[in-house]
Formats: sequence, C-alpha cells, structure tokens
Amino acid sequence: MSLEIDFLDETNELAEDQLVTIEKLLNYAAGKENVQDGSELSVTFVSNERIQEINRNYRDKDRPTDVISFALEEMGEGEIAIVGEDIPRILGDIIISIPKAREQAEEYNHSFLRELGFLAVHGFLHLLGYDHMNEKDEKLMFDKQRDLLEGYGLGR
Repeated sequence: MSLEIDFLDETNELAEDQLVTIEKLLNYAAGKENVQDGSELSVTFVSNERIQEINRNYRDKDRPTDVISFALEEMGEGEIAIVGEDIPRILGDIIISIPKAREQAEEYNHSFLRELGFLAVHGFLHLLGYDHMNEKDEKLMFDKQRDLLEGYGLGR
C-alpha cells in the first residue's frame, strides 16, 4: 500500500523523521481503510496565522484551528463523478497548524509527534468521508482514529 503524499512544511519546523513517521502512519491508515494504491493527497504544515486565514476564507470562522481538510472527492452540485479502474484517487488536502499541535500536545500531556499523528489521521479520515457532526458519526470516527493510532504505535 502506498499513497502519493505531497508534504509542504511552510513553517520549516519539522524534522525529516517526523515527516517519515506521518507518511508511514497515513499509509498504515490507508491500508486499514482499503484506500486504492497510488491515491494522492497533500499535507501542509502552517502557522496559526495561515490556518486562521484559511479558516476565515473557507469556513467563515475567524480563528486558528488545529486541522482543516479539503476533500476533493466530495461532489458539488452539478458535478459528475469520473470513475475508472486505473485512475488514482485524488483524496484532497490536509492543513495542520504546527503551533496548535504543539499547544495541544502540551495540553493533552502527550508528545508533539503523537499530536501531529492524531491531526493527520483526523484530517485523513475526513478526506475519506468520515465526519463528527452527530454523536453516532463522532463515535465511529473517534474510535477509528484511536484504533489507527494505537495500531500504528502512536497511542496515548
């Protein structure tokens, strides 16, 4: 199982081994979720200012947040799905705030890498269509997050 992941660290704060861990974790999650081999996504690491700007522009929430996902496979009104066996899926984009990740790692008393992994998996599950808008969906998504993180070895 291998995803095509385009990493961009706008903060220049992450070490190569941290990116490798996130890449391996996302590939592990993709395998568990039976995501098509070669599926593509991007993961961008940004400042609080940058994620606040994105949150304001796309979600009408003028504050920094920890992770935002943009799923490319969600069909908009009037769009037609292109389905083919050989076409790799383009899942979308995950944007993670490095300062928020550091802050939350401290708040939850676990490692920065554990928090980065949590946010990456959270964003990845959103790209696959999971959500937490109601209690039932939230339980399903959060149980899946926990299982993926623990299965990979990044549990609490």
